[in-house]
This record gives sequence, structure tokens and C-alpha cells, in this order.
Amino acid sequence: MSVAYTVLLVAQAVLGLVMILMVLLHAPKGEGMGGIGGAATMFSGRRGAESGLDRVTWGVFFLFLVLCVLSGFGIVK
Repeated sequence: MSVAYTVLLVAQAVLGLVMILMVLLHAPKGEGMGGIGGAATMFSGRRGAESGLDRVTWGVFFLFLVLCVLSGFGIVK
């Protein structure tokens, strides 16, 4: 196992933990089962910190996805 592959695996583990933390930091939407089928009444837009947190969470997700593809196809060995 090379150093690059070990770094890739450690980065995946760290990004996975960061992604879990980001999802847990999101505020609950409060729709519950009412959100299924379009019956939700909460259509207010995200504000400030929630919008920024949402962007960072998606960024971490895509970076994690790229690292998973790299390790899955064996590009880094």
C-alpha cells in the first residue's frame, strides 16, 4: 500500500466524519410526514448561515464522492 493510497483513505474517513457533523448541524425542517406528496406548508427560503452550511455540506459531499471514485477504480495505488 502506497503513501498516496493511505492519505486517500485517511482523507475519506475525515471527510465522512465532517459530512456527518455537517448534516447534524442543519436545522430541522419541521415538515415531518406532511412533506410527502407536496402537502408541506413550509416553503420559506433558507437564510444566512443555513444557506452557507448547505453549500459547504454539498461541497464536502462532492469531494467525498470524488475520493470514493478515485479509490474505487484504483486510480491511486
